[in-house]
Amino acid sequence: MKFSDIITEDSIIPELAARDKEGVLEELAQAICNHAPSVDKSDLVRVLLEREKLGSTGIGEGVAIPHGKINTLSQPMISFGRSKRGLDFDSMDAQPAYLFFLLVAPENSAGLHLKTLAKIAKILKSRAFRKKLMEAKTREEIYEAIIKTDEEENGV
Repeated sequence: MKFSDIITEDSIIPELAARDKEGVLEELAQAICNHAPSVDKSDLVRVLLEREKLGSTGIGEGVAIPHGKINTLSQPMISFGRSKRGLDFDSMDAQPAYLFFLLVAPENSAGLHLKTLAKIAKILKSRAFRKKLMEAKTREEIYEAIIKTDEEENGV
């Protein structure tokens, strides 16, 4: 699955207003709900917070990949948010998180959910990619960086 199939330019938030983990999840969930009216925002935030209780999705190096499954979706969706000032997300390295990819998948899609999660984690290992996301000036530049990097990874 290509990122261009599951993220839209307007599901990207170039500067999150949130100051804490729950606020980030609320903003990113709203970006998903704008494209998937069948998804109830409060249900989605509840699912994400429950997942965070199992262990933080702050994977370190300034990155967090909150994720969850919800039964009102037919295909995975991603929203992205950036916090230039960074915020505490209980990351594994105890450092602030700046880049947030929210992945939401249908309830019955364990394989696809894990495959997409691994794909996101893989591209975020690239310091150059993270730098590009931090330096992008507009939502369009962020979107372009995500799609172009995905295409390069897949040899498109």
